[in-house]
Amino acid sequence: MSVDLHTATLNATAQLPQVTEPRNAGLPLDLNWVLGAQANTSAIERRAATIASRRSVKKTHQAAWLLKAVTCIDLTTLSGDDTARRVGRLCAKARQPISAATLRALDVEPVTVGAVCVYHEMIAPAVDALRGSNIPVAAVSTGFPAGLSPLPLRIAEIEQSVAAGAAEIDIVISRRHVLEANWQALYDEMRSFRAACGDAHVKAILATGELGSLRNVARASLVCMMGGADFIKTSTGKESVNATLPVTLVMLRAIRDFYDRTGYRVGYKPAGGISKAKDAITYLALVKEELGGRWLRPDLFRFGASSLLGDIERQLEHHVTGNYSATYRHPTS
Repeated sequence: MSVDLHTATLNATAQLPQVTEPRNAGLPLDLNWVLGAQANTSAIERRAATIASRRSVKKTHQAAWLLKAVTCIDLTTLSGDDTARRVGRLCAKARQPISAATLRALDVEPVTVGAVCVYHEMIAPAVDALRGSNIPVAAVSTGFPAGLSPLPLRIAEIEQSVAAGAAEIDIVISRRHVLEANWQALYDEMRSFRAACGDAHVKAILATGELGSLRNVARASLVCMMGGADFIKTSTGKESVNATLPVTLVMLRAIRDFYDRTGYRVGYKPAGGISKAKDAITYLALVKEELGGRWLRPDLFRFGASSLLGDIERQLEHHVTGNYSATYRHPTS
């Protein structure tokens, strides 16, 4: 039975009734739970290798899921040459990520991205540019990307970013705590970051490419959630290895285990290296299979991406016109 784009899009992107989720309050560090977390690398890699071929979507369904992906993007600029004008252009794109002509051709309502992510110095321009849009500003913090500045400075950075208007804070953990299996230190660090965030939601960046093993990824994920993380995130985007499907599978199962035991839903954010529309659909499919449809809303799932949106725009335009547009026609800033 065929499904028109309007129906498929409603299923994928509709604004479902607001659900008030209890925020993850964290819990005391449970070392028995943490040390019991294991990772069968070969089995995880086999599972991850099959998801793209088994969960392919086409035509109207593909267009609908690409629109869903747009709503879950943290549109990001983290460059040393960022300026207020560049951030302003990025925010304009965040407000209207898909052209009006394409939306009319698809016969769907406008969508916006999940958030705009910037350095601390660019929070004020982003807040001004997004005023009235309900798009939150996220700020990277705690000595991003290495996380090696003194702890009091990292905490002060969080507090200043919240005061400047950031509604979400992307913190980086100290990787050495994981590599040394110092889970108490990691937990204490996470608790201090969560406290500094106040009402702002905190995304804990694990920098999974630098943690040494999938088992370490699983254990670090649990410790950060016990410490009160609202999201766990793969990478800063600055490491040599960023988001991968095996790492995603490990982190999603840690989230599921945490939810089953505590009732708290923690969000997930893959970041770095996801630049193709087809890859976005693969990640969405894996999240849906492992955690269910509730995790496909922006309050529980985000892509950390800067170039992904451009490829999604090209794919949607191809769906409408049958032709691929040039990449330069879809700048983000």
